[in-house]
Amino acid sequence: MEKRASYMRRRPVALPQCLAELSGPVHGQIELPLTLAWTGRRTYDLDSPADLAVLYERIIVEATGSSDLEALLNEALLTRIWHLLYLPAQTRNRWESEFPELAQAA
Repeated sequence: MEKRASYMRRRPVALPQCLAELSGPVHGQIELPLTLAWTGRRTYDLDSPADLAVLYERIIVEATGSSDLEALLNEALLTRIWHLLYLPAQTRNRWESEFPELAQAA
């Protein structure tokens, strides 16, 4: 357990330059690239609240650069569901430090 916690503290957190750059889709099915869905499931339904939350959690945690975030996340959806996302504390803190409007939306 200690090794995992240590890894999570050292793992970089990818961030967009600004939330307005998050221009991903808002409806329908989305298929993640293997780089983000290496553990299995790749297809999610954006119109399903449960799928949407799991999808956004996976993208935020697994993305290594802003290009994936910008292409797959949507600013309005992210702001709406931010308080529902189960994220590592370091990741949530980093995003909320950079984008205080997310913390305020909760």
